[in-house]
Amino acid sequence: MHRAAHTAVYSCSNIVGPAMIRQCLKCRVPQQLSSRAYSVVPTPRNSEEKEMLHRILRVDHAGEYGANRIYAGQMAVLGRSSLGPLIQEMWDQEKVHLAKFTEILAESRVRPTALLPFWNVAGFVLGASSALLGKEGAMACTVAVEESISEHYNSQIRALMEEDPDRYTELLQVSQPLLYCITYSTC
Repeated sequence: MHRAAHTAVYSCSNIVGPAMIRQCLKCRVPQQLSSRAYSVVPTPRNSEEKEMLHRILRVDHAGEYGANRIYAGQMAVLGRSSLGPLIQEMWDQEKVHLAKFTEILAESRVRPTALLPFWNVAGFVLGASSALLGKEGAMACTVAVEESISEHYNSQIRALMEEDPDRYTELLQVSQPLLYCITYSTC
């Protein structure tokens, strides 16, 4: 318990360092090499479509970032318990999701949300505090977050399908497996 509290305080005090502030102020995502020569996001036809696509990508990235921080908080508290390996497995899946959305943001030249420092702290605190309630609290938090993400992805998929399914085929091919993975824990 004492170790978890120390980890939470130490992590939170080092969250918004000069590098993160510079990154947020410049609104840049670290560039990563991609295996594709093109983005899964089509070139927007107008400013309205550009705004919609950027909003979708920014929100999805923020959600995956927040989920990662929740698992970090849970691991800080329960990492050495019998639940630790399960939380680590779920966290590893979220790391894959976050890496995918970070790659897509960079490819599409979309800035991440300016609220990442907030999600960093809030996600960790939510994860740690739910884990302090025990196994049931941590799992209730995880289920609630994953259900919320599933609903969110479903609504995005519906919106893109209504807009123009052929135009967003590749983006949908990224979103649907992530949704399936989240829903059925099969990453």
